[in-house]
Amino acid sequence: MAAKHVVVLPYDEQWKQDFLMIKDELAAALGQLAVRIEHVGSTSVEGLSAKPIIDIDAVIKDHTVFQEVVSALGAIGYRHEGDLGIAGREAFKYDGKEHLRKHHLYVCTEDSQELKRHIAFRDHLRTHPDAVREYSRIKEEGAKLYPYDIDRYIEHKSPFIEKIYAEIGV
Repeated sequence: MAAKHVVVLPYDEQWKQDFLMIKDELAAALGQLAVRIEHVGSTSVEGLSAKPIIDIDAVIKDHTVFQEVVSALGAIGYRHEGDLGIAGREAFKYDGKEHLRKHHLYVCTEDSQELKRHIAFRDHLRTHPDAVREYSRIKEEGAKLYPYDIDRYIEHKSPFIEKIYAEIGV
């Protein structure tokens, strides 16, 4: 299997609409099971360069409804993949979503530390344009240095992420 190409693009206004389309489909399937559906990750920050993949956290009250969530998402083409080594978020893959932008879907409980980190990081960037410029530069540089090595790309940007986590206390 060929290595996937790491592509980082300048911010695109369309990402907001892409998120809303996915959110509408998820909200229709999940109904009251989801407390809220959050646009997280780099595409959720205006002005931030990103891989053009929408990151979404569907937030549930607690784990008692999780099996219902798995069933509801399964009915619209999502498969539960487990936590993929990150406690506090459950990953879902999909097939047959050509009408939607590529996305990563996670389900988190309201008290999940991973959810808190996603929201705190996003909200910090949304209010710190200098950090957005620096993070964009680092991500673009990483994609140029490691165009076919996602692990090295992630390593390249990790010090910046950890610095922000330390600043915001998460």
